[in-house]
Order: sequence, then structure tokens, then C-alpha cells
Amino acid sequence: MKKILVALSGGVDSAVAAWLLKEQGYDISGAYIRTWMNEEMPLADCPAQQDIEDSRAVAAHLGIDYEIVNLVNEYREHVVNYLVDGYQRGITPNPDIMCNREMKFGIFQDYALKAGFEGIATGHYVRKFTNDDGSQDLLEGLDKNKDQTYFLALLRQEQIRHALFPVGELEKPRVRELAMENKLPNATKKDSQGICFLGDMNISRFLEHYIDDKPGNIVNPEGKVLGRHRGLHRYTTGQRRGIGVPSNTDNEFYVVTGLDMERNELIVAFDKPDSPGLFTTEVEVYGLSFVNQTITKPCRLLAKPRYRDPSQAIHYTPLGDNRAKVSFDQPQRALSPGQILALYDGDKLLGGGFYK
Repeated sequence: MKKILVALSGGVDSAVAAWLLKEQGYDISGAYIRTWMNEEMPLADCPAQQDIEDSRAVAAHLGIDYEIVNLVNEYREHVVNYLVDGYQRGITPNPDIMCNREMKFGIFQDYALKAGFEGIATGHYVRKFTNDDGSQDLLEGLDKNKDQTYFLALLRQEQIRHALFPVGELEKPRVRELAMENKLPNATKKDSQGICFLGDMNISRFLEHYIDDKPGNIVNPEGKVLGRHRGLHRYTTGQRRGIGVPSNTDNEFYVVTGLDMERNELIVAFDKPDSPGLFTTEVEVYGLSFVNQTITKPCRLLAKPRYRDPSQAIHYTPLGDNRAKVSFDQPQRALSPGQILALYDGDKLLGGGFYK
């Protein structure tokens, strides 16, 4: 691949990715992916305009072509609707993972290939390895504190085949140094946090505009009513803050352990290792997707239950129909239906699926 369209987010990682590729002799152009309009959600502190200015400045500094690719409608269909639908059904969606699969390495990549580019590049901290048979694997980034393979767990072989990850071989401090040394306009810009299109707006306030509150009872595992909730879409498994039920005299705090959609009840228990429903050693995952080869036999693997979680030893048993049973060696706390389990062989990302 020589002609590459770099997804410039406005952040330092994608800027350095573009600089590295240019230094390596690639014919690159830059593109900002427009996914949200402030007019659609006036309360969202969307940083899009600043990101556009920053990404355009980076492209000008590097002397490369630049464009804004408007995918607002597609983003609403594939990410925002998925997010809202998930909370309506009582599961916890992961919009960042869906954005990568459906948008960056889906619709945006298709756009780039149709425009004559041979591939795309992003600022993800991920490494890519080509096997002897020509197939490609994704490996954890060199900087384990910044590794982002978890967010690419649902990518397929044809998606990574046309993707480059230039900063995956670097540690974050070195990325900052390169940005400063080469006077990139956004060299000192802070990393973005949270869901990309919400900015500082929390998810509960965002959902108010899409889902009506449906109050119901807050109950403990024995069914005792402890209080009232505003609507189940405002809660997720493992949540401690904002439940509305005070701690007891022993200063034990409640945590959400389940959402009973049929009864419209929020189930809570004390945040203790022996609390019913809080810890689990066995889960079923569905919607499995694999980066390279499908796992068809029971085996021992590693898995990341959530981003930032350390890898956990598991026993993996395929069930057919893109489902599997996963047994953890160590009990896991507050696994939420709808979230992603990423599967690994050492530091090689194998794929992932959704908690049932």
C-alpha cells in the first residue's frame, strides 16, 4: 500500500501517524470524519469544530490534501441508534467499538478505496503482523498502557487488510516528542475522553432526548423494595453512583447487579464479593467475530472483560451460531449484557463477542 487516506481526528496520535507515513514515503492525504452535528443535540458539548480546525492545521503543516467526509447520517444509523436501542433493551452498548467496525473501518474505508486509495491509517495503538500465508493479525500496541486492540475486537480480516497503524510501535511519550520536535500544531493537545460525540455531556442526559422515563421499584436480591428508580435506561450493571439508595449503618454501599426489564425493577446488592449477582465465573457470548481464524474447538485463551482490564485466563467452548461459553479462572465483577469480551492468544487479538 502506498496511497493512504489518514483519518485525522484532530488529536496528536493521528497527526503523528500521518507524519510517520509521510516520512516513510507514503503518498498520503488527510480526512476528518464528520459524525455529529451540534444542531441535532444542542446540549452536547461536541468538540467537532475545534477538531476540524486542528486536523486541517495538521494537514496544512504536512503539506497534504485534506477533506471532510460527512458521515453524519451513517453514524446516526449505525452508532447512535445502536446506542439508544441498547439502553432501551436494558443492555450496555459500546459505541466506540461499533464506530470502529461500522464507520472507520467500514463505511470510511470503503469510501477511501472507491476514491482510489489503497488503504487507510488511524492513530490507534495497535500493531499489525503479516503471516506467511498472507493473512494478517492484530497485536497489542507496544505501549501497554495505551493499547487499543480491545476497541478493534470486532474487526474482520478484510477490514484490517487495508489498514495501517503507524503509532502502534511507539510509546505515548515518544509520540508526544515527535509531535513537538516536528512542530505539529496540536502537539500539546490533551487526549479526548468519553464517547466522541457527547463531549462533556453524560450519557444519562443524552438519553433523556430519546427514551422516556419509566419509573419503577429498586429491589434487593430477595425482592425487598428499597426505593424508586427513574428509568432502567439510566443504569448499568456495576454502577454505584446515582442509584438513589443510601448506604446502611455499616457504611456498605449498594451496587447495581441487574435490570429486570419485564418487571421494570432495578436490582441492587451491597458491594461485597459474596453479593448475589455481582460476581460471575461463567458467561455466554454471542455475535462472535474473528480477526483471522474462527475458533472451532474448546481451548484455553486469554480475554479482556473490559477496556483497561488485565487479561484473564479463560476456558473457551464454542456453542455454534457465533456463540460460545466462557469460563473465567477468576470471578469477574459486574459483567454487563451487551458489552464486549475481547479474546486473545498472548498479545494477539483473536476477536470478540457480546455478553448475553
